Amino acid sequence: MTEPSEKDLEFLTRLKDILTSNLSNEDFGVSELADAVNMSRSNLLRRVKKAAGVSVSQFIRDFRLSKAFIMLQESDVTVSEVSYAVGFGSTSYFTKCFRELYGFPPGEAAQYAKNHEEIVRRRSSIKKYTFAGLLVLAVAALIYAGITYFQGTPESGLTYGKSIAVLPFVNNSNDVGNTYFVNGLMESVLNDLQKIEELKVVSRTSVEQYRNNPKSMTAIGDELRVTYLVEGSGQKVGDQIVLNVQLIHAAMDIPIWSEEFRRDASDVFELQKEISKIITQFIEVMVTPEEEERINKRYTNNLIAYDYFLQGFEALNNSKTQVDLEVSVEIFAKAIKEDSAYSRAYAAIAMAYYYMDVFQANKTHLDDLNYFADQALLYDDELAQGLIAKSLYYRTKGDCERAIPYLEKALVYNPNSGLALNFMSDIYALCLPDTEKYLIHALKGLEINTIASDSATTSINYMHVSNALVQNGFVEEAEHFIKISKKFDPSNIFADYLEAYILYARDQDLQATRERLEKTLARDTTRLDVLQEVAKVCYYQRDWKSSYAYFRSFVDARDRLNLAIFKNIDGEIAYVFDKVGKTKESKKFMVSYREFIDVNPNFSKDLDMAMYQSYIGETEKAMQLFETYSKDPRVNYWSLLFLDSEPLLDNIRETEDFKALFQSMTSSFWERHEALEKTLGIIELY
Repeated sequence: MTEPSEKDLEFLTRLKDILTSNLSNEDFGVSELADAVNMSRSNLLRRVKKAAGVSVSQFIRDFRLSKAFIMLQESDVTVSEVSYAVGFGSTSYFTKCFRELYGFPPGEAAQYAKNHEEIVRRRSSIKKYTFAGLLVLAVAALIYAGITYFQGTPESGLTYGKSIAVLPFVNNSNDVGNTYFVNGLMESVLNDLQKIEELKVVSRTSVEQYRNNPKSMTAIGDELRVTYLVEGSGQKVGDQIVLNVQLIHAAMDIPIWSEEFRRDASDVFELQKEISKIITQFIEVMVTPEEEERINKRYTNNLIAYDYFLQGFEALNNSKTQVDLEVSVEIFAKAIKEDSAYSRAYAAIAMAYYYMDVFQANKTHLDDLNYFADQALLYDDELAQGLIAKSLYYRTKGDCERAIPYLEKALVYNPNSGLALNFMSDIYALCLPDTEKYLIHALKGLEINTIASDSATTSINYMHVSNALVQNGFVEEAEHFIKISKKFDPSNIFADYLEAYILYARDQDLQATRERLEKTLARDTTRLDVLQEVAKVCYYQRDWKSSYAYFRSFVDARDRLNLAIFKNIDGEIAYVFDKVGKTKESKKFMVSYREFIDVNPNFSKDLDMAMYQSYIGETEKAMQLFETYSKDPRVNYWSLLFLDSEPLLDNIRETEDFKALFQSMTSSFWERHEALEKTLGIIELY
């Protein structure tokens, strides 16, 4: 980071004066500071990031802690008193933050140094050392400040709290056939760590790209946004296992623990648990008794069944075709033959059957998915993989309400399950729309799946976060993430037209939005999703002739391909067709729209029916339905942007009652937006 300018220093001094005046107020956070300096949160973020190189929340936290450091020099104050005096409502959280910043607990502050700035300067000036000099560095650091690990370097300057990634283990054997076994050891350690709620654990798909990758640990840590990395290598020779594992502080590129294990193959289960326990102890993560019990659980005691399971898991992870999936099922079946109560094997077969059907119109393996999910839960009703499989059975059937409780339980037993988080965000985005829950799960999913196994999937992950952000009114943040999405995959047309709408949310220029969408459509004229989006923008412009031309192309293609898609826009099609004199066809589409409303399970049913009733002249019924919709907490930002110009609502849109309801709906939305912003610290995602 470059040195701050004189103007930047003056700005930071102003912020510190404001924070000093509100030091004991634990509710004085980013939003309050932004209000105090008459800036938006996003502008404050950028200004502080430029001047101080940290987020606003970190700037506030570190300032409070620096004041605490000074107070702790006084012998007559307790840690608890200081924590409340500097705005921490929880002494335990204050202690955690203090230790993370300084490397020692607040109760020991007076022992190590009197000068706060000197400690911070020395801690931030430690540079990377060669492995040969590591011991000297560690001893010197321990003597100086009683610290076990470090919080940053000038190269990256970043740590990411209690977060970790388990990198692919290396097979040291000349026998490539042992790779599945070494990968299984890595998977077991990963699976154990994922069960700890206090620890953020990056998914296997995100780390797979670093197999045989020459990047530095610091670079990998920054890309995955984790503080710690686990590296491993090993081999199995006959009945002997040799495994080398090290825990690395990524920002410093320094191992803080490494060990070689030589064990009998029969001790493999104990070895896996031992490694997980050592790691959690070194990074001082809190493991609850319930989490420890789940970590210590054995899914099988049968080594032959376990070996088959690892082979099947390797086949499942590397599958690219239906045949590959069928092979994995056959191997898992061998594991179950050896141990008929092997819950993990049952769950794995269920997932294989799900993937066999996922892109098929005819779901031929639905019963298999259900049976094996039930078998997994029969032998272990807390198995996250079994719960996810059962949820997918209901999701595939279209019964999302019954799918959700299984995913919620899966996240209780495995808080870092990327699969569960992704499926939850999918449900709240498409099946049971709920913008707030969509955003919460999409954000958490992105933390776990920072980088997917390929750029296209990574692009989609960022696109989902962008979509969830804009639906909750976070336009600048949505624009930021959609740019990342397009950077990973410039060919992502979904991202292309989502960006067009995000820019509309920013500028509210329908003509510019139309031109962007037409440009996107020109990239692939077969994309019916984009075609109907262009038609809708023309509809909102009340350019009936152009809207009809696009809708006509869409309807003809939909009929030709015999697709029952986008039935929710048949009301708009009916309206446009009526405007251009296609009365007979218009009536047919309005009937279709009414049929769609009748089977629509979503909360938007009230809005759809309000638009239908408004169109046919039943204005009193339309107003009642719109009132019900306007009070629903799941209303998203698109409603605010488009409903006050919605042609289907023309018969009620200019009434005073409608305007009052629309204004109330708008106020409620922004109140929820502000509450969500405080809860999640959305801006800090930059």
